[in-house]
Amino acid sequence: MNRRNRNPHPKISTGHTIFIVSAVQFLAPFMMSAVGVALPTIGRFYGASAVSLALVEMVYMLAVTLFLLPVGRLADITGRKKIFVSGVALFALATILLPFSPSIDIFIAIRFLQGIGVSCTVSTSVAILSSVVPKEKRGKAMGIIVACVYLGLSAGPTLAGLMIAWLGWQWIFFASVPLAMAALIFTLTQLKGEWKGAEGESFDWIGSLIYMAALSCLIVGVSHLESQTWAPHLMAAGMVFMVCFSIFEYRHLSPILDIRLVLSNRVFAFSNIATWINYAASFGLTFFFSLYLQVVKGMSAQATGFVLIAQPIIQAALSPLSGTLSDKISASKLSTAGMAICAAGLGVATFLGQDTRTWQVLVVLVIMGLGFAAFSTPNMTTVMGSVEPRHYGIASSLVATMRSIGMLTAMTITTLLLSMFMGEAKVTTATAPQFLQTMHTAFIIFAGLSLVGIIFSMARVEPTKTPARKR
Repeated sequence: MNRRNRNPHPKISTGHTIFIVSAVQFLAPFMMSAVGVALPTIGRFYGASAVSLALVEMVYMLAVTLFLLPVGRLADITGRKKIFVSGVALFALATILLPFSPSIDIFIAIRFLQGIGVSCTVSTSVAILSSVVPKEKRGKAMGIIVACVYLGLSAGPTLAGLMIAWLGWQWIFFASVPLAMAALIFTLTQLKGEWKGAEGESFDWIGSLIYMAALSCLIVGVSHLESQTWAPHLMAAGMVFMVCFSIFEYRHLSPILDIRLVLSNRVFAFSNIATWINYAASFGLTFFFSLYLQVVKGMSAQATGFVLIAQPIIQAALSPLSGTLSDKISASKLSTAGMAICAAGLGVATFLGQDTRTWQVLVVLVIMGLGFAAFSTPNMTTVMGSVEPRHYGIASSLVATMRSIGMLTAMTITTLLLSMFMGEAKVTTATAPQFLQTMHTAFIIFAGLSLVGIIFSMARVEPTKTPARKR
């Protein structure tokens, strides 16, 4: 039975599987970055308030993050392909309905459903890929899908801008449906079989509810930290719920997150911590550089976009190479080197000032692109290679959750620093000195986080290689 669960149909095309996974891994970040650019246009179309527009992005991120772990566990029990197909179908349905929403409230509700669909696909796609692709070729495959993630992030703003200008904001959604449908058709016709790592086990509904309550309190609290007095209390409640969740899961026989696995598997635990720290340290860079280039350096939004696209292009170009290398050399060492490169890039960024040339900003972005490319794919390969096939669903969903929480951590630090150094003041030319002080402090903190991440990354031990040498 275990052999059947790992790969019940050995003749499944690796190419078809990579296409399917790459398509959904492209669409998830594309939909986030593209809609972000379209928000002002969508706001004018619906006459929506700033709060409603903020909810458009927030509910999407909330839905994706909330359902990753529960859906990953449900996929292990009921079948990863089944959950994946349901997710792609829900995503496609929500995407085609969004442009026809009669009001902003319905738009927000459908956007939440779209996020659930993304959560179903993201939490299962890497697990399916790991089940189909042989371990010795997995790094290269991971590199391709990581490149698609970065392509989605970088293509989103550019393609959205063109579609808004020439076709209308609705085409951001119309254009995404064919790729989603192609992934769905290929899955149904080419990806034969099913993978159930925990068939017959019970689903932890109580743990899922505690987990969702904890993350909801944390995300909503962080999002309103600067504007609402109740936000710190909500964050504290979220932390309490998270502690309760951890204790409950440790004692549960069939948890959505196997705390015992995390505690007993050094490579798995430290790789996930490294993921969280890397995204917490790096995600805020684009936010600060976007304001820095436009407000401090006086560049247009279009020119800023062309500068910022340098990092994801480097990441997309080098991720497949990084994945191929991780098949041949130590993946954990390669990802550690990537973390160190990111730390170096953040260190250089702390010296940027009002008189800095544009090429110096590009140097930082290139360094960060190199670091992220060297880190992401080998780290994902290490995570998936550190667990048995029955845990692929949990591993895939947990590392995706760590990415989301890392981004949330970065924006929490950013919000707190902006509040500390700038208060209620807007970022303008007049407040450029305070903004630069905020940015420099943030980059120092982020660089320090990267150094901590290097320690966790170096502490990993790849247990499969040492015994092989002894034999």
